[in-house]
Amino acid sequence: MILGLIASLGQAAVAAAALQIVPGATWTAAGTNQHVQAHGGGIIEVDSTYYWIGENKLDGSSFQSVNCYSSKNLVEWTFVGELLSRQSSGDLGPDRIVERPKVIYNDATSKYVLWMHIDSSDYGEAKTGVATSSSVCGAYEYLGSFQPLGYQSRDMGLYKDDDGTGYLLTEDRPNGLRINTLTDDFTNVTETTHLFPEHVEAPALYKQDGVYFLFGSQLTVSLNTIYSDWLISWAANNDNKYVTATSLSGPWTNWTDFAPSGANTFESQTTFVLRVGGSVVYMGDRWDSANLMRSTYIWLPLTIEGTTATLNNETAWVLPLDGTWSAAGDGTSYEAESSDNTLSNGAKIISCSGCSGGKSVGYIGGPDDGTIVVNNVASDASTDTTIRVQYANGNNSQRYANVTVNGQSHVLAFLPSGSGNTPFTSTLHTTLEKGDTNTITFSAYEEGWGPDLDQLVISG
Repeated sequence: MILGLIASLGQAAVAAAALQIVPGATWTAAGTNQHVQAHGGGIIEVDSTYYWIGENKLDGSSFQSVNCYSSKNLVEWTFVGELLSRQSSGDLGPDRIVERPKVIYNDATSKYVLWMHIDSSDYGEAKTGVATSSSVCGAYEYLGSFQPLGYQSRDMGLYKDDDGTGYLLTEDRPNGLRINTLTDDFTNVTETTHLFPEHVEAPALYKQDGVYFLFGSQLTVSLNTIYSDWLISWAANNDNKYVTATSLSGPWTNWTDFAPSGANTFESQTTFVLRVGGSVVYMGDRWDSANLMRSTYIWLPLTIEGTTATLNNETAWVLPLDGTWSAAGDGTSYEAESSDNTLSNGAKIISCSGCSGGKSVGYIGGPDDGTIVVNNVASDASTDTTIRVQYANGNNSQRYANVTVNGQSHVLAFLPSGSGNTPFTSTLHTTLEKGDTNTITFSAYEEGWGPDLDQLVISG
């Protein structure tokens, strides 16, 4: 359960810290110590546990596995297992494409049903695949792939309505975006309930107070110079859109922005919309096509009022399981190069043009166990909290560090921060004691090099 109290938006002070969602940050999973690999995914709640199911992109675009993570609070995630794993051949074999996995539960068959986009490496097949399991995060039996109703299917989503009817949302490239009704067992489709002629992908359907909200991203049209024809695909310079209706068969409104126009939905693409207590959560992917493992997650509070949806950006925010979300606030910064801190075993202050103060602490970790102790960290209460660790990592792969907070040990992952000078953020979910004597130590993990540490930011 999320602990502590957080000030409402606009208040100057925070009474106590809380676990937070930090959009775009490295999100370390227990059980793997890796950045969460659940891209293009969705969430299903079973017996007060949330399961996040998505694509594993550790080794690029080809299919590796469909992963499942669990959480009690939507902030701290644990890797549970692979629902589907790479096979020697077939739809799940090497050099295959498996994207947008989503799971819904069928009450009549007592089965969890997994749908996904299945394709060849050149995206020439445009099919859906289906698998079932008796447990939400167990092994799934793969049933095969097909084009639903004989039409192409690329990006897809799933939706289960209040009456138990299931729907497949599917991007049919030649014709538009389809809402297809599923069979009673959810393993096939019976008919097209509605066809949108617009080119929209990454669909996510949500319903509130009898109004359906369908979210998706525009597609970018570009010239393919190799084949001298036009390509239609997604790019990070697209504004995502939404439409509303009181019936899935329509009539639907016109597509319109739900984030500020030109913000490109904060450089993300829709994947899922989730209701949690009194809050609605927009889940998006910030894709990095050059290094898909480096792709991050943009989760933000979505405001739904009547038939209007609005999305604004937040640096960090608190999502209670009951009640409504709140902003985390700017927080207090602790510079890595501060004279209050203790550096040893080769860790030292280095130049960092994009870092606050133009400096960071490098040479953390390594075979000599370069170490920095951040001293005199203050907290208004003894509480669970999220610390935003701002860092630089010039590698193309993740770095890691052991992080010890008042004797409590964590392993933290740090995604590549790219060639620019702007530090990335990694989230550390931990416990602070009341007072200003907390210590946070960064040291080697398995003798590897950690990141260059810029600063820690603590709200509360």
